[in-house]
Amino acid sequence: MNQHYLDKNVALTKEITRALKLDHEPIAIAFLDEAPRGITHFDAPMSEPARDGRRGRVPAGCVLWKLAEERSFYTVPEDHGNCSIGSVTHGFKKLQEVESNEDIRELCECGWLGELGELDLPVISRHYDFVYYGPLSQTHLQPDVVLLRINAKQMMVIHDAIPDLIIEGKPQCHIVPVAKEMRRPAVSLGCMLSRVRTGLPSSEVMCAMPYTVMSELVASIVKASEIESRVARYAASDSSRFETFTY
Repeated sequence: MNQHYLDKNVALTKEITRALKLDHEPIAIAFLDEAPRGITHFDAPMSEPARDGRRGRVPAGCVLWKLAEERSFYTVPEDHGNCSIGSVTHGFKKLQEVESNEDIRELCECGWLGELGELDLPVISRHYDFVYYGPLSQTHLQPDVVLLRINAKQMMVIHDAIPDLIIEGKPQCHIVPVAKEMRRPAVSLGCMLSRVRTGLPSSEVMCAMPYTVMSELVASIVKASEIESRVARYAASDSSRFETFTY
């Protein structure tokens, strides 16, 4: 166990949870060349193959985000194999390897993806054999990305703290390579694939933050949260003059 990272990650979790009043545990993701010591492999049963041969231990890699709120584990590329888009964004497959898969064809035919030749997704730049997932407060290694599950008010504070926050749409999973490769914090408004597979409520979105600058980002979020609290107190006080009004 690396006590340095565990202590740092516990402190970061406390700070950002307090500042944003998070309802969900921040999640750590690390792309690794070796299996992390003392962490178990995510060993849910492998699915039966789809007609095109796709199979995995979860419907999509984003499902692992929800599970990682509760416990730490690591995966291998095959575990993610049911979602072709996620396999591409996470660097496990090239687009050309999955373009004939049933899920890709369906997404293109309905217009969700558009022309594959015009698709320019951020991706993890090289292949990794293992991916760690777990609650940030229980993570004793250096993550690449920290994921936050947030609501609109929390996103407001984050945007105030980080004016150049990247706000993206579909597919949701590509904010992971944005944070890791570009070292930019990013929010995804979500995608229907992920919302259905994970059960993510319509009121929530996901935010990915690069761990290398996490301390600075958290400090900015804490400051923005304090400012918003002051504004909230002023607005409440100012509005009190209207409490007897009937509209």
